[in-house]
Amino acid sequence: MEMQHVVEVEQGRAAADGRPSVGPAYRSAFARGGFPPPVAGLDSCYDIFRMAVEKFPDNRMLGHREIVDGKAGAYVWKTYKEVFDLATKIGNSIRSRGLAKGSRCGIYGANCPEWIITMEACNAHGIYCVPLYDTLGAGAVEFILCHAEVEIAFTEEKKIEQIFKTFPKSTEFLKTIVSFGKVTQEQKEEASKYGLEIYSWDEFLSLADQEFDLPVKAKADICTIMYTSGTTGDPKGVLISNASIICLVAGVDRLLNCVNEQLEQTDVYMSYLPLAHIFDRVVEELFMFHGASIGFWRGDVKLLVEDIGTLKPTILCAVPRVLDRIFSGLQAKIASGGFIKSTLFNLAYKFKQFRMMKGAKHNEAAAICDKVVFSKVKEGLGGNVRVILSGAAPLATHVEEYLRVVTCAHVLQGYGLTETCAGSFVSLPNQMCMIGTVGPPVPNIDVRLESVPEMNYDALATRPRGEICIRGETVFSGYYKREDLTKDVLIDGWFHTGDIGEWQPDGSMKIIDRKKNIFKLSQGEYVAVENLENIYGLVSAIDSIWVYGNSFESFLVAVVNPNKEALESWAAANGISGDFEALCENPKAKEYILGELSKVGKEKKLKGFEFIKAVHLEPVPFDMDRDLITPTYKKKRPQLLKYYQGTIDNMYRSAK
Repeated sequence: MEMQHVVEVEQGRAAADGRPSVGPAYRSAFARGGFPPPVAGLDSCYDIFRMAVEKFPDNRMLGHREIVDGKAGAYVWKTYKEVFDLATKIGNSIRSRGLAKGSRCGIYGANCPEWIITMEACNAHGIYCVPLYDTLGAGAVEFILCHAEVEIAFTEEKKIEQIFKTFPKSTEFLKTIVSFGKVTQEQKEEASKYGLEIYSWDEFLSLADQEFDLPVKAKADICTIMYTSGTTGDPKGVLISNASIICLVAGVDRLLNCVNEQLEQTDVYMSYLPLAHIFDRVVEELFMFHGASIGFWRGDVKLLVEDIGTLKPTILCAVPRVLDRIFSGLQAKIASGGFIKSTLFNLAYKFKQFRMMKGAKHNEAAAICDKVVFSKVKEGLGGNVRVILSGAAPLATHVEEYLRVVTCAHVLQGYGLTETCAGSFVSLPNQMCMIGTVGPPVPNIDVRLESVPEMNYDALATRPRGEICIRGETVFSGYYKREDLTKDVLIDGWFHTGDIGEWQPDGSMKIIDRKKNIFKLSQGEYVAVENLENIYGLVSAIDSIWVYGNSFESFLVAVVNPNKEALESWAAANGISGDFEALCENPKAKEYILGELSKVGKEKKLKGFEFIKAVHLEPVPFDMDRDLITPTYKKKRPQLLKYYQGTIDNMYRSAK
C-alpha cells in the first residue's frame, strides 16, 4: 500500500503469548522528521494563557452578546489583559477559601466568559478543574462532586438548585458555591443550613484582598479531570495532564500549518459545544495559543445560527447533529425556492462537485458558481467561515460531501476520545477521497491496529482492520481512582480505543465498527450491530435505528425512528390516513419500513441472519431525557433494552 499520508515507525508482529497480532505503527507524514519540539517556557495550560497575555494583551479574547431591553445586541469583548486580571482575582479568592495545588474545583454551566476565567484561575494555581454536566443523567452531578472530592463549585445561576439537590452527600467535601451571576437570599439561607458559603460572582471577586504565590507546575501534573459518559456504568474520571493538552495543541498547530490554514490572531471561534467535553476545550486552548478571539453563544440551539451570523466566526466546530440540521435547512430552502432556482442550484452543485472530485481545490473549482449561488450559503454562516470541523460522532457521507461543495469552506472530519485528548485523526483539506474517513493521524501520536480474531478483523491482512490503538503524549494519565479500568485499556503505553478501524490506501483511517457491540445469536452467529446500524441508517425513510438481538433468539429485531416527512408522503401516496403517531402504529407502515430495510440489506449483501425480522416504529426520537443516548448521541444499549423490553418481547412473540 502506498500510504502517502503516513510513515511507518515500527513493524507489525504476529500473535504471541495470548496477545493478538498487531499491524505496523504509523505516524503522520507531517511528523516525518519527528514530532513538534516543545516550546520553551510552555509547561502547563496556564502558560498557554500567560504567554498569550504577554504577546497579545489588547487582543479581543472573550465575547458575549449584550442583552438590551430583552434584545440581543452586538458582541462585547474582554481583552486578554482584562481576562488575566479577572482570573488573577478569582484565583486569589479560590485560595482564600483554603484550596491549594491539587485541590478540586467544579465548573457547572453553559459556555460563557466566566467559565474560561474560572478555568484559567484553576490552571494558575495547579487546581484540578472538574467540569460538571447534567446530560450524564440526574445522579451524575452528585456522583462527580463526591467521587472527585470537589471543594468549591462555580455554577451558572440556573444550576444552583441542581447543586442543592446533591446535598447532604456532596457537602462532605463541598464548602463553597460561586454563582456566575447573582444569588438570592433564600439560596444563602439554604446553603448555610449545610454549613456552606455561597457567593455571587461580584461578591466572590471582592474576596481577593490577598495575593497568593503561584505554585510551580510540571508537565506531568494533572490539569483537569473530565468525566466521560461511558455507555455503561458510572461516569469515568479521565485524568488529563498539562503535557497532553500542550502536545495536542502543538500537533494540531503543525497540521494546520502544513495544510496552509494557519491560525492567526484575527481568527474568531464560536463557542457553543460544551466546554465540559474535551473537543471544545482543546480548540479554545488552541485559539488562546494564537491570541485569537472566542465568542460565546446565548445557550439556545434555536438561536445558534443567528449568533453565528452576528459573530461571523472563521472556524466552526460542530457535531453531526448540528450539521444535519444545517443540511436539512438548506435542502428545504432550495426546494421551496421554485423550479428555476433549484435547477440552477443543482446544476451548480453537480458541476462544482465534479471539479472537486477531479482534484480541484474548493475555492478554485467553480468560482462563478460560488459567486452566484453558493455565496448565499456562506453568508448564512456569517460569511467568514473557512474551516468546519466535525467530531464526536460519525458524519453521514452525503452530508459531508454536500457541505464540502456548498459552504465554500473546508469540511473536515476528526476522531478522538477524551482519553486521547480529542483530536487524534483529522481529514485533510481538498481531499475528496477522504470523505467517509477521519483522515490520517495528527502529527503527535503513533497509531496501530490490533487484530480482533472473534470479529474476523485482521491487522496484517491486505486490507488491515482491527482495534485502533494510540500511543503518545496526548494519551491520558489514567482513570481517577480506577486503576482496574486503566489497566484494561492502557497496555505497554498503547491506549486501546475499542473502535474498529480500517487503514485506507492513502493512510486515512475509516471507523467501521465498535469492538464491544457484538453479540451471538442462538445459532452461534456473531452480529456486529454497529456496522448493521450504519448500513440500515442509509434508508432515507428512517432517522435512527437501534438493532437488537441476543443469544437466546435466532433473529434480529429493531426499534426505528421513522422520518416524519417520508412516512407521511408514503401514507398520502397509498391513501392511508392518520397522524404521525397513528401511522407508527399502522401494520402497513411497519411492512413498508421492513421492506425498505430489506432492500438495503440485499443491496449490501448482508447475510440472512443480519436481516431485521420485526420493527417497532417509535415517533419520539431517542433522547437524553429518557437516558437513551449519551451527550454525543451514542446509543446507551442497556438503557434502550430496559426502556423497550416489553416492545422487544412482543416483537419476538409475534414474529414467531
